[in-house]
Amino acid sequence: MEASETIVSKLKSYDQEHLLKFWGELSEQEQQQLTKQIESIDFDLMASLIQQRDESQGEAVSAGRIERAQSPAQLVRLSDSSESHEAAAKAEKRGHELLEQGKVGAILVAGGQGSRLGFDDPKGMFPIGPVSDRTLFQVMCEQLVARSRRHGKPIPYFIMTSEATHEPTVEFLKKNQYFGMGEENVFFFQQSSLPAVEHDSSRIHLAEKGRIATSPDGHGGMLRALEKHGLLQVMRDRGIEHLYYHQIDNPTAILCDPVMLGFHDQHESDLTTKVVEKVSPDEKMGVLVTIDGQTEIIEYSDLTPEQARMKDENGNDVFWAGNTAIHVFRRTFIERLLEDEFSLPFHIAHKKVPCIDSSGNPIDPDSPNAHKFEQFIFDALPKAEVALVVEGVRSREFNPVKNAEGNDSPETSRKALQEIARSWVEKAGGKVHPEATIEVSPLFALDEDELAARIDSGTEFQEDAVLAPK
Repeated sequence: MEASETIVSKLKSYDQEHLLKFWGELSEQEQQQLTKQIESIDFDLMASLIQQRDESQGEAVSAGRIERAQSPAQLVRLSDSSESHEAAAKAEKRGHELLEQGKVGAILVAGGQGSRLGFDDPKGMFPIGPVSDRTLFQVMCEQLVARSRRHGKPIPYFIMTSEATHEPTVEFLKKNQYFGMGEENVFFFQQSSLPAVEHDSSRIHLAEKGRIATSPDGHGGMLRALEKHGLLQVMRDRGIEHLYYHQIDNPTAILCDPVMLGFHDQHESDLTTKVVEKVSPDEKMGVLVTIDGQTEIIEYSDLTPEQARMKDENGNDVFWAGNTAIHVFRRTFIERLLEDEFSLPFHIAHKKVPCIDSSGNPIDPDSPNAHKFEQFIFDALPKAEVALVVEGVRSREFNPVKNAEGNDSPETSRKALQEIARSWVEKAGGKVHPEATIEVSPLFALDEDELAARIDSGTEFQEDAVLAPK
């Protein structure tokens, strides 16, 4: 079978004819797959990105921009003052109202695999329960089920997958009956992929003779993916006005946190971000700041050790507000962002990409050989008229699973889940033996107050236990 004249002409006009170099060696099925891949590529977009790359080579983050950075201006900071507690109580009340009115949905970014954890499946399938080995997916879904029951309205879950995780994620959740969410409340949508480009030319890499090398377009690709799959209309039809956004790797996140939702709505925020105080200036976390009146994120890699320790006029750290990747979006703000194709900039990543050479021989590069293009969701922050920043309790809300060992590992995350459960039991008047591990299912208790109402004061746990509905 010959390649269609339309495809040949298109590739020629974009100087990408090499993608068909091995066409004659492919089976008919491989030809069809390659054709489908080529037809899915937005070559105008790729040409624009390559041009931007070439024009920006050598540019760096402006030192002046960093020097102008200040601690977030639109900020709700943790405090023990009575005024702070009163404000949080009012925000929580408003958050409960939004949930009871069915105006809240949740977005889960679940496109990553567990390869850094030595785990071959989607990261959401990783077992994290300290006693039960419940998966990250189960922990998240059970939180939403419990919160939906508490407020009497379902919370739709919009789960973004990638090409690598889509099928196993859908299969896993379906097999487990969506952990009680209800199929009608779970919406899967796959983010797009973009071709990887040779780092020293404009040529798109071939991974194999009949397959183009691609990679996901970043979590900022969520915006286009929501629109492409018709999910913004689903949100409008269901009356969803606010969207709680989180990533799969943080099992202690308080999903659809009423306090955060309440502050978000009270301040008429377009985009609200949860932050925690960094443990040290050297911690590898992006930080939220205000620059020239706009809320932005500065990546840790853009700060020198000296800059990371910068103080304000009062002697306080400027770069303290670590990004947890927990946000609340106003739906109408997402719709405004989508009116402009380039509302979120594309970032270039210099990566090692397995590919083939001009003779079709496989190459497993020892050093970066390709550029990937990604969008980051936090680049929406400067676009917001109001971008509120809310500080959370780190030990309670931010214990991600990112590394195989050490900090932010399964061990530290499980320990955090264990300590949260232990503290709830003790505040309820119970006691946990030092050698015992306690785990609390969200279906049993969403918070310490609910746990106190479910167990008797004086209850003792001598052995490992999972507190879950019978």
